[in-house]
Amino acid sequence: MLLGGALSASAQAPSRRPRTVAGVCGAANWVCVAECIDAACVDQCLRQGCETSLDKLQSCTEKAGCAPDDTSCPTRTCGQVCQQAFEPAPPSPEKEQQDPCASVQPAGAGVPKDVVGRWELAAATLKPEPPGTPARADPQPRPDFVRSLEVQPNGCFVLSTQLKDATLGRGNQLEVRAWGTFAVSKDDKVVLQAKDGQATGPVCGKPRVIPLSKGKFRGPRYKYQVEGDTLTLTIDDPSKRAFQFQRVETPEPPKE
Repeated sequence: MLLGGALSASAQAPSRRPRTVAGVCGAANWVCVAECIDAACVDQCLRQGCETSLDKLQSCTEKAGCAPDDTSCPTRTCGQVCQQAFEPAPPSPEKEQQDPCASVQPAGAGVPKDVVGRWELAAATLKPEPPGTPARADPQPRPDFVRSLEVQPNGCFVLSTQLKDATLGRGNQLEVRAWGTFAVSKDDKVVLQAKDGQATGPVCGKPRVIPLSKGKFRGPRYKYQVEGDTLTLTIDDPSKRAFQFQRVETPEPPKE
């Protein structure tokens, strides 16, 4: 076992908190989410300014008794509550970046071939609990949370988090992406230097493209290791917390 201990998808915590914007979910939260790797970190990002609003939205849709296959019901019955839970859409929304790496400058000599590809988070070391804290028997896995990392040969990376309606309320989904340079050093360390990002998806019944370009990305440093189809990123700090990704095979395009 690479990580040498209990594994779960709930370990990382953000080193900074997003600013609360009038008690609603907004770009500050999505910037925070963009650099998280595991679900516990995402939960903490959403807790600042988001938690109460999302609880009200969930309560509203539960009381409405919307049928699972009635996709218009949440917006129809709880539209105003939903609007109050999220920052309003910008007056001039930008277009979704279909190929974000097209605008990223190549990273010197590129990256090692064994790192190139698409990876999905499989496990993470649990964050040590304070002395005297009862041990958690259940690491609380999150089926509504999907985290992927794509590394291209030119050194561009895209970190993607899918937040589904179990997190954001019925009918709401966002894919939060950050992209930039996968900067590798000679000692098998890497800095994820995010340059930009977007959060895209349906919110309150309408498609949203939320720019994250004004966010302050931290650019965390990791030590990386590849063994077969497993990529392990270990935070380069005293905690040495590790995140394990499994390679995802990309299907080849059909032949004409």
